[in-house]
Amino acid sequence: MSLPIAQDPDRLRTALDQLAGLAFTKGHGTGNDFILVPDLSGETELAPDHVEALCDRHFGVGADGLIRVVESTHLIEGRDLLEDHPEATWFMDYRNADGSVSEMCGNGVRVFVHYLATRGLVDLEVGQQLPIGTRAGLRTVTRIGEEQYSIDMGPWSYIDPELAEERASDSLVLAAGLADPRPALSISMGNPHTVVALAENADLAELDLAKQPNVEPVPPNGTNVEFVVAADPLFLNGVGRLDLRVHERGVGETLSCGTGACAAATAVRIWAGDRDALTWEVGVPGGTVGVEFIPQADGTERVILSGPATFVFDGTVA
Repeated sequence: MSLPIAQDPDRLRTALDQLAGLAFTKGHGTGNDFILVPDLSGETELAPDHVEALCDRHFGVGADGLIRVVESTHLIEGRDLLEDHPEATWFMDYRNADGSVSEMCGNGVRVFVHYLATRGLVDLEVGQQLPIGTRAGLRTVTRIGEEQYSIDMGPWSYIDPELAEERASDSLVLAAGLADPRPALSISMGNPHTVVALAENADLAELDLAKQPNVEPVPPNGTNVEFVVAADPLFLNGVGRLDLRVHERGVGETLSCGTGACAAATAVRIWAGDRDALTWEVGVPGGTVGVEFIPQADGTERVILSGPATFVFDGTVA
């Protein structure tokens, strides 16, 4: 197993030298930050070392992940998606900060579409929708304000339906700052999440999420872990409220996680036994995102995530 690139200066410098002249934009959604690399024709090869070096917060640009902005036709996953969704002409090629490939990212989707809209790559006025491709499938994004977007995340599902239905939990999680393992519920939002309920915000504050929580059993592709505290009262003017912190696989703790917010609201609804609660506000260290559930005729529920997208600066790798 190789050292992290930050502990291997020669490897890091080599990776950055190979990217000299590469243009990028830094952006974030409620503090969950990304490097966006325009590669419309799919000509830039980004190896895991390249991504890890760029995302390193000491020697690189610094980010929770990297998004390659590419037309769907220029990568295999995009071409496969186009067969059923020819309207998804743009693909969000998302990588975690450690260089690993990820299915998608809810905050990243907003920043990705904001990039397309503000750089003249698409015409997207307030109220208009844009379908885009991700490794988790088609996602439809609506521009709801100048820097505000909502995303149809598709339906949520249980990762272990049998245990989830029987116990409302399917695993145990132990994290630094907890004395004992806590029961957890695993939810798929196209990517995996394991949600843990805590009693007090003080418990949430005491966690050390720089260290990866231990999940038993861990889902097959790993998992993001959310720790949540429900508000008291849980509902205010018909809106459910909760706060969370998250450890993202391949990244560590982040200031926000869009798919994690959706998974957390799903789990709290299940634990509260109130499936009629459809609108939620989720507080994350970087701000607040909205989550809405839309029941479907087949018994599933589509999840809508809403929140801001902001650019920080443009740059070029030296």
